[in-house]
Amino acid sequence: MEKVKKTDILTRGIIRENPVLVLLLGLCPTLAVTTQAENAIGMGAATTFVLLSSNIVISLLRKIIPDKVRIPCYIVLIASFTVLAKMAIEAYAYSLYQALGIYLPLITVNCIILARAEMFANRNNTLDSILDALGFGAGFTLAILAIASIREILGSGSWFGMAIPWLSENNALIFSLPPGGFIVFACVLALVNKLTKGKGARNESGCKGCPSAKACGKEV
Repeated sequence: MEKVKKTDILTRGIIRENPVLVLLLGLCPTLAVTTQAENAIGMGAATTFVLLSSNIVISLLRKIIPDKVRIPCYIVLIASFTVLAKMAIEAYAYSLYQALGIYLPLITVNCIILARAEMFANRNNTLDSILDALGFGAGFTLAILAIASIREILGSGSWFGMAIPWLSENNALIFSLPPGGFIVFACVLALVNKLTKGKGARNESGCKGCPSAKACGKEV
């Protein structure tokens, strides 16, 4: 197996395989909580914590967890760390807890976290899993922060709650509403595709590219 550089593991989730702008994962919180930049930072931090914690534990236990029950085990671990994040935010940042609402406990079913558990942490050592989690967590946070910043500036005329001259009095409310989320996301996605010339992560098709091929016995 070809050895991957540590820097590549850390940076690919930020740029080449950005979970939101390239892999199109985690779109539910991306569109729902990005009305304010502060909310994006909170959601990004909570998701990164769960992703990092689950990656560490799963990489440590990857040789112990049986293949047949690995997915339920991953979900239990992810749900446990999500509850910890939820309780911490509720205790120390209650206004953020209210703003994130139902999307905070829904981190449990965030596709990014389960995908990294299955595709990476289940196959690699703890250090590499930590780097992978930090990279994908940072990529997710930066992506939703960019979308949230645009929506808040145009929709509310402010950034992190600070009023911006002229825009605060001439804001476009639609950007604070659900349609605005889709509009901004589509524009940011188009810009990323333009800058990268449409070169995102390329996945192999068929059993060869499936992480579950070995477990299901259909690997070819």
